Amino acid sequence: MAAAGNAVPWGRLESALRLLREKWGRGGTGQRGGDCTEPEAGKEGEPSRLQALPIDVQLYIMSFLSPQDLCHLGSTNRYWMLGIQDPLLWRYFLLRDLPSWPTVDWKSLPDMEIFNRCFSELNDSALYDYMTVYKQCCLQRKRRLKSSRPTYGPVTSFLQSLVSQEETRFAMFGPGLEELDESLVHRMMTQPEILPIAGLPPKPIHGIGSGISFRFNNHQKFNILTLYSMTSRERAMARAAEHFKVNKMFCQEDGENQQTVRVPIDQVKQACKVVDGFIYVANAESHTRHNRQEEFSHILAMLDPALGPVDRPMLVLSCISHVGVERISCVHMAHQLQLNLLGRPWMVQDTEAVTLAGLLNGIEWLLGEAAYKNAQ
Repeated sequence: MAAAGNAVPWGRLESALRLLREKWGRGGTGQRGGDCTEPEAGKEGEPSRLQALPIDVQLYIMSFLSPQDLCHLGSTNRYWMLGIQDPLLWRYFLLRDLPSWPTVDWKSLPDMEIFNRCFSELNDSALYDYMTVYKQCCLQRKRRLKSSRPTYGPVTSFLQSLVSQEETRFAMFGPGLEELDESLVHRMMTQPEILPIAGLPPKPIHGIGSGISFRFNNHQKFNILTLYSMTSRERAMARAAEHFKVNKMFCQEDGENQQTVRVPIDQVKQACKVVDGFIYVANAESHTRHNRQEEFSHILAMLDPALGPVDRPMLVLSCISHVGVERISCVHMAHQLQLNLLGRPWMVQDTEAVTLAGLLNGIEWLLGEAAYKNAQ
Protein backbone atom coordinates (compact mmCIF):
# COMPACT_ATOMS: atom_id res chain seq x y z
CA MET A 1 0.00 0.00 0.00
CA ALA A 2 2.84 2.39 0.76
CA ALA A 3 4.40 1.81 -2.62
CA ALA A 4 1.09 2.43 -4.36
CA GLY A 5 0.56 5.62 -2.37
CA ASN A 6 3.95 7.00 -3.40
CA ALA A 7 3.68 6.05 -7.06
CA VAL A 8 1.83 9.18 -8.17
CA PRO A 9 4.04 11.78 -6.44
CA TRP A 10 7.27 10.19 -7.58
CA GLY A 11 5.90 9.84 -11.10
CA ARG A 12 5.31 13.57 -11.15
CA LEU A 13 8.72 14.10 -9.61
CA GLU A 14 10.42 12.10 -12.35
CA SER A 15 8.66 14.07 -15.10
CA ALA A 16 9.61 17.34 -13.41
CA LEU A 17 13.21 16.22 -13.17
CA ARG A 18 13.31 15.36 -16.85
CA LEU A 19 12.12 18.89 -17.55
CA LEU A 20 14.83 20.31 -15.31
CA ARG A 21 17.49 18.24 -17.04
CA GLU A 22 16.47 19.77 -20.36
CA LYS A 23 16.46 23.29 -18.92
CA TRP A 24 19.61 23.18 -16.88
CA GLY A 25 21.71 20.80 -19.00
CA ARG A 26 23.77 19.96 -15.98
CA GLY A 27 27.48 19.66 -16.34
CA GLY A 28 27.71 19.24 -20.11
CA THR A 29 29.95 16.23 -19.60
CA GLY A 30 27.39 13.52 -20.01
CA GLN A 31 23.98 12.80 -18.57
CA ARG A 32 23.17 12.08 -14.95
CA GLY A 33 21.49 9.03 -13.54
CA GLY A 34 21.39 5.63 -15.21
CA ASP A 35 22.67 7.03 -18.53
CA CYS A 36 25.97 8.17 -17.00
CA THR A 37 28.59 6.02 -18.76
CA GLU A 38 31.64 8.27 -18.74
CA PRO A 39 33.60 9.18 -15.64
CA GLU A 40 34.08 12.85 -14.78
CA ALA A 41 37.12 14.47 -16.36
CA GLY A 42 40.16 14.09 -14.21
CA LYS A 43 38.70 11.08 -12.35
CA GLU A 44 39.70 7.48 -12.76
CA GLY A 45 37.46 4.42 -12.73
CA GLU A 46 33.77 3.99 -13.28
CA PRO A 47 31.03 6.13 -11.71
CA SER A 48 29.99 5.11 -8.24
CA ARG A 49 26.95 2.91 -7.72
CA LEU A 50 25.07 5.88 -6.29
CA GLN A 51 25.75 7.91 -9.42
CA ALA A 52 24.54 5.05 -11.58
CA LEU A 53 21.08 5.05 -9.98
CA PRO A 54 18.17 6.74 -11.79
CA ILE A 55 17.99 10.44 -11.02
CA ASP A 56 14.66 10.20 -9.22
CA VAL A 57 16.10 7.55 -6.90
CA GLN A 58 19.12 9.75 -6.24
CA LEU A 59 16.84 12.62 -5.34
CA TYR A 60 14.75 10.41 -3.07
CA ILE A 61 17.89 9.32 -1.20
CA MET A 62 19.16 12.90 -0.90
CA SER A 63 15.82 14.01 0.56
CA PHE A 64 16.69 12.04 3.73
CA LEU A 65 19.90 14.04 4.25
CA SER A 66 19.99 17.26 6.21
CA PRO A 67 20.72 20.38 4.14
CA GLN A 68 24.12 20.62 5.84
CA ASP A 69 25.01 17.04 4.87
CA LEU A 70 23.76 17.73 1.37
CA CYS A 71 26.16 20.66 1.04
CA HIS A 72 28.99 18.42 2.28
CA LEU A 73 28.06 15.90 -0.41
CA GLY A 74 28.23 18.67 -3.00
CA SER A 75 31.82 19.45 -2.01
CA THR A 76 33.04 15.97 -2.98
CA ASN A 77 33.13 16.39 -6.78
CA ARG A 78 31.60 18.29 -9.68
CA TYR A 79 28.89 15.71 -10.29
CA TRP A 80 27.39 16.10 -6.81
CA MET A 81 28.08 19.85 -6.71
CA LEU A 82 25.63 20.14 -9.62
CA GLY A 83 23.35 17.38 -8.40
CA ILE A 84 22.54 18.90 -5.01
CA GLN A 85 21.28 22.12 -6.64
CA ASP A 86 18.00 20.57 -7.78
CA PRO A 87 15.31 23.25 -7.19
CA LEU A 88 12.73 20.57 -6.48
CA LEU A 89 14.83 19.16 -3.66
CA TRP A 90 15.39 22.53 -1.98
CA ARG A 91 11.76 23.49 -2.40
CA TYR A 92 10.93 20.30 -0.49
CA PHE A 93 13.36 21.32 2.28
CA LEU A 94 11.77 24.79 2.48
CA LEU A 95 8.22 23.47 2.71
CA ARG A 96 9.31 20.93 5.31
CA ASP A 97 11.49 23.11 7.55
CA LEU A 98 10.03 26.63 7.46
CA PRO A 99 7.03 25.86 9.70
CA SER A 100 9.37 24.67 12.45
CA TRP A 101 11.78 27.64 12.36
CA PRO A 102 11.09 29.85 15.40
CA THR A 103 12.15 33.16 13.89
CA VAL A 104 12.22 35.17 10.68
CA ASP A 105 13.24 38.78 10.02
CA TRP A 106 13.13 41.51 7.38
CA LYS A 107 16.27 40.13 5.71
CA SER A 108 15.25 36.47 5.50
CA LEU A 109 11.48 36.44 4.81
CA PRO A 110 10.86 34.36 1.66
CA ASP A 111 8.29 35.38 -0.93
CA MET A 112 5.10 33.37 -0.42
CA GLU A 113 4.74 33.11 -4.19
CA ILE A 114 7.37 30.38 -4.25
CA PHE A 115 5.07 28.19 -2.14
CA ASN A 116 1.71 29.04 -3.66
CA ARG A 117 2.55 28.08 -7.24
CA CYS A 118 2.74 24.48 -8.35
CA PHE A 119 6.21 23.42 -9.41
CA SER A 120 4.91 22.31 -12.80
CA GLU A 121 3.74 25.89 -13.49
CA LEU A 122 7.26 27.30 -13.28
CA ASN A 123 9.05 28.19 -16.48
CA ASP A 124 12.52 29.43 -17.40
CA SER A 125 11.79 32.98 -16.23
CA ALA A 126 10.26 31.87 -12.91
CA LEU A 127 12.59 29.09 -11.81
CA TYR A 128 13.40 30.09 -8.24
CA ASP A 129 16.76 29.37 -6.71
CA TYR A 130 15.33 27.53 -3.72
CA MET A 131 18.78 26.61 -2.46
CA THR A 132 19.71 30.29 -2.06
CA VAL A 133 16.34 31.05 -0.45
CA TYR A 134 16.83 28.23 2.04
CA LYS A 135 20.34 29.38 2.97
CA GLN A 136 19.07 32.92 3.42
CA CYS A 137 16.33 31.80 5.82
CA CYS A 138 18.05 29.05 7.77
CA LEU A 139 18.93 29.45 11.44
CA GLN A 140 22.61 28.64 10.96
CA ARG A 141 23.07 31.69 8.72
CA LYS A 142 21.30 33.94 11.21
CA ARG A 143 23.61 32.76 13.99
CA ARG A 144 26.67 33.54 11.85
CA LEU A 145 25.36 37.03 11.02
CA LYS A 146 24.56 37.63 14.67
CA SER A 147 28.06 36.66 15.79
CA SER A 148 29.68 38.82 13.08
CA ARG A 149 27.82 42.04 13.96
CA PRO A 150 29.72 44.38 16.33
CA THR A 151 28.23 44.61 19.81
CA TYR A 152 27.49 48.03 21.26
CA GLY A 153 26.38 46.87 24.70
CA PRO A 154 28.01 47.68 28.04
CA VAL A 155 31.58 46.49 28.49
CA THR A 156 31.58 46.13 32.25
CA SER A 157 29.28 47.16 35.07
CA PHE A 158 32.06 49.38 36.48
CA LEU A 159 32.56 51.37 33.29
CA GLN A 160 28.82 51.63 32.79
CA SER A 161 28.41 53.09 36.29
CA LEU A 162 30.80 55.94 35.35
CA VAL A 163 28.55 57.11 32.51
CA SER A 164 25.06 58.46 33.11
CA GLN A 165 22.73 57.02 30.48
CA GLU A 166 19.01 56.53 30.06
CA GLU A 167 17.47 53.10 29.82
CA THR A 168 16.48 51.75 26.46
CA ARG A 169 12.69 51.95 26.34
CA PHE A 170 10.19 49.96 24.30
CA ALA A 171 6.42 50.20 23.82
CA MET A 172 4.64 46.83 23.95
CA PHE A 173 1.14 46.40 22.53
CA GLY A 174 -0.98 43.97 20.52
CA PRO A 175 -3.89 41.52 20.87
CA GLY A 176 -1.67 38.77 22.25
CA LEU A 177 -1.45 40.75 25.49
CA GLU A 178 -5.20 40.45 26.05
CA GLU A 179 -6.65 37.49 24.16
CA LEU A 180 -4.52 34.60 25.43
CA ASP A 181 -5.53 32.42 28.36
CA GLU A 182 -2.14 33.08 29.97
CA SER A 183 -0.91 36.63 30.54
CA LEU A 184 2.51 37.24 29.04
CA VAL A 185 3.07 40.33 31.19
CA HIS A 186 2.15 38.46 34.39
CA ARG A 187 4.63 35.71 33.53
CA MET A 188 7.34 38.27 32.83
CA MET A 189 6.70 39.84 36.24
CA THR A 190 6.76 36.57 38.17
CA GLN A 191 9.74 34.71 36.67
CA PRO A 192 12.83 36.66 37.84
CA GLU A 193 15.09 33.71 37.07
CA ILE A 194 14.38 34.40 33.38
CA LEU A 195 13.91 38.17 33.34
CA PRO A 196 14.80 39.96 36.61
CA ILE A 197 12.88 43.15 37.44
CA ALA A 198 15.10 46.20 37.92
CA GLY A 199 12.46 48.59 39.27
CA LEU A 200 10.29 51.49 38.10
CA PRO A 201 11.90 54.45 36.31
CA PRO A 202 11.33 57.91 37.81
CA LYS A 203 9.82 59.55 34.68
CA PRO A 204 6.22 58.43 34.16
CA ILE A 205 4.21 59.33 31.07
CA HIS A 206 0.86 60.97 31.79
CA GLY A 207 -1.95 58.47 31.32
CA ILE A 208 0.50 55.63 30.61
CA GLY A 209 2.72 55.29 33.66
CA SER A 210 6.42 54.60 33.92
CA GLY A 211 6.50 51.03 32.68
CA ILE A 212 8.65 48.32 34.21
CA SER A 213 12.42 48.00 33.99
CA PHE A 214 14.05 44.61 33.50
CA ARG A 215 17.61 43.34 33.38
CA PHE A 216 18.80 41.31 30.44
CA ASN A 217 21.62 38.89 31.32
CA ASN A 218 21.63 40.49 34.79
CA HIS A 219 23.33 43.70 33.66
CA GLN A 220 21.66 45.46 30.70
CA LYS A 221 18.63 47.46 31.85
CA PHE A 222 15.69 48.24 29.60
CA ASN A 223 12.17 49.50 30.14
CA ILE A 224 8.86 48.26 28.71
CA LEU A 225 5.74 50.42 28.52
CA THR A 226 2.79 48.06 28.24
CA LEU A 227 -0.12 49.57 26.30
CA TYR A 228 -3.49 47.87 26.67
CA SER A 229 -6.51 48.54 24.48
CA MET A 230 -8.94 48.48 27.40
CA THR A 231 -9.12 48.31 31.19
CA SER A 232 -8.37 45.10 33.11
CA ARG A 233 -12.07 44.62 33.90
CA GLU A 234 -13.04 45.10 30.25
CA ARG A 235 -10.32 42.66 29.19
CA ALA A 236 -11.64 40.00 31.58
CA MET A 237 -15.20 40.43 30.32
CA ALA A 238 -14.10 40.38 26.67
CA ARG A 239 -12.00 37.26 27.22
CA ALA A 240 -14.96 35.48 28.83
CA ALA A 241 -17.21 36.43 25.91
CA GLU A 242 -14.42 35.82 23.35
CA HIS A 243 -15.25 39.19 21.90
CA PHE A 244 -12.49 41.80 21.46
CA LYS A 245 -13.71 44.73 19.39
CA VAL A 246 -13.12 47.79 21.54
CA ASN A 247 -9.65 49.32 21.22
CA LYS A 248 -9.25 52.53 23.20
CA MET A 249 -5.66 53.07 22.09
CA PHE A 250 -6.83 54.50 18.76
CA CYS A 251 -9.37 56.98 17.47
CA GLN A 252 -10.58 57.75 13.97
CA GLU A 253 -9.77 60.88 12.02
CA ASP A 254 -10.58 62.08 8.53
CA GLY A 255 -7.78 61.30 6.11
CA GLU A 256 -7.22 61.85 2.41
CA ASN A 257 -10.01 61.19 -0.09
CA GLN A 258 -12.60 61.46 2.70
CA GLN A 259 -11.40 58.18 4.22
CA THR A 260 -11.15 57.66 7.95
CA VAL A 261 -7.81 56.58 9.38
CA ARG A 262 -6.85 55.26 12.80
CA VAL A 263 -4.45 57.30 14.89
CA PRO A 264 -3.19 56.76 18.44
CA ILE A 265 -4.77 58.76 21.23
CA ASP A 266 -2.65 61.58 22.70
CA GLN A 267 -1.22 59.53 25.59
CA VAL A 268 -0.16 56.74 23.22
CA LYS A 269 1.36 59.29 20.84
CA GLN A 270 3.43 60.63 23.71
CA ALA A 271 4.70 57.13 24.46
CA CYS A 272 5.57 56.51 20.80
CA LYS A 273 7.70 59.64 20.72
CA VAL A 274 10.00 58.58 23.56
CA VAL A 275 10.60 54.86 22.89
CA ASP A 276 13.56 53.31 21.07
CA GLY A 277 11.55 50.47 19.52
CA PHE A 278 8.34 48.47 19.63
CA ILE A 279 7.20 45.03 20.77
CA TYR A 280 4.04 43.77 19.08
CA VAL A 281 2.46 40.74 20.76
CA ALA A 282 0.48 38.79 18.15
CA ASN A 283 -1.98 36.02 18.93
CA ALA A 284 -0.50 33.03 17.08
CA GLU A 285 -3.09 30.45 18.15
CA SER A 286 -4.52 29.02 14.94
CA HIS A 287 -7.95 28.20 16.40
CA THR A 288 -8.68 31.89 17.05
CA ARG A 289 -10.14 34.25 14.48
CA HIS A 290 -7.84 37.13 13.58
CA ASN A 291 -8.35 40.42 11.77
CA ARG A 292 -4.82 40.88 10.48
CA GLN A 293 -5.76 43.84 8.28
CA GLU A 294 -6.97 45.75 11.32
CA GLU A 295 -3.83 44.74 13.20
CA PHE A 296 -1.73 46.04 10.32
CA SER A 297 -3.53 49.40 10.47
CA HIS A 298 -2.77 49.60 14.21
CA ILE A 299 0.91 48.84 13.59
CA LEU A 300 1.13 51.53 10.91
CA ALA A 301 -0.50 54.04 13.27
CA MET A 302 2.05 53.31 16.00
CA LEU A 303 4.95 53.55 13.53
CA ASP A 304 3.80 56.85 12.04
CA PRO A 305 6.94 58.76 10.96
CA ALA A 306 5.47 61.88 12.58
CA LEU A 307 5.91 60.19 15.97
CA GLY A 308 9.60 59.36 15.76
CA PRO A 309 12.50 58.01 13.68
CA VAL A 310 11.51 55.66 10.86
CA ASP A 311 14.30 53.17 11.57
CA ARG A 312 13.24 52.15 15.08
CA PRO A 313 13.08 48.32 15.20
CA MET A 314 9.97 46.26 15.92
CA LEU A 315 9.93 42.85 17.56
CA VAL A 316 6.85 40.71 16.92
CA LEU A 317 6.27 38.08 19.58
CA SER A 318 4.21 35.42 17.84
CA CYS A 319 2.69 34.13 21.06
CA ILE A 320 0.65 31.13 22.20
CA SER A 321 -0.53 30.37 25.74
CA HIS A 322 1.23 27.07 26.37
CA VAL A 323 2.67 23.94 24.78
CA GLY A 324 0.14 21.90 22.87
CA VAL A 325 -1.69 24.82 21.29
CA GLU A 326 -1.45 24.71 17.50
CA ARG A 327 0.36 27.80 16.31
CA ILE A 328 0.68 29.84 13.14
CA SER A 329 4.26 29.66 11.85
CA CYS A 330 6.35 32.81 12.15
CA VAL A 331 6.76 32.99 8.35
CA HIS A 332 2.99 33.00 7.81
CA MET A 333 2.59 35.47 10.68
CA ALA A 334 5.01 37.86 8.98
CA HIS A 335 3.06 37.66 5.73
CA GLN A 336 -0.35 37.96 7.42
CA LEU A 337 0.79 41.15 9.19
CA GLN A 338 2.38 42.45 5.95
CA LEU A 339 5.61 43.22 7.77
CA ASN A 340 7.53 43.38 4.49
CA LEU A 341 5.78 46.73 3.89
CA LEU A 342 7.10 48.42 7.04
CA GLY A 343 10.46 49.58 5.68
CA ARG A 344 12.30 49.16 8.99
CA PRO A 345 14.09 46.35 10.88
CA TRP A 346 11.69 43.78 12.30
CA MET A 347 11.79 40.22 13.55
CA VAL A 348 9.11 37.64 14.35
CA GLN A 349 9.92 35.36 17.27
CA ASP A 350 7.83 32.35 18.34
CA THR A 351 7.00 32.76 22.04
CA GLU A 352 5.10 30.84 24.69
CA ALA A 353 3.46 32.78 27.53
CA VAL A 354 3.67 30.14 30.30
CA THR A 355 7.38 29.39 30.01
CA LEU A 356 8.47 32.61 28.24
CA ALA A 357 10.21 30.39 25.68
CA GLY A 358 11.65 32.50 22.89
CA LEU A 359 11.23 35.80 24.75
CA LEU A 360 14.91 36.30 25.60
CA ASN A 361 15.95 35.63 22.00
CA GLY A 362 13.59 38.36 20.84
CA ILE A 363 14.70 40.82 23.54
CA GLU A 364 18.35 40.18 22.69
CA TRP A 365 17.69 40.99 19.02
CA LEU A 366 15.70 44.13 19.90
CA LEU A 367 18.36 45.46 22.28
CA GLY A 368 21.03 44.77 19.68
CA GLU A 369 19.13 46.59 16.94
CA ALA A 370 18.38 49.58 19.18
CA ALA A 371 22.03 49.81 20.26
CA TYR A 372 23.21 49.46 16.65
CA LYS A 373 20.88 52.26 15.56
CA ASN A 374 21.95 54.56 18.38
CA ALA A 375 25.63 53.96 17.57
CA GLN A 376 25.27 55.09 13.97
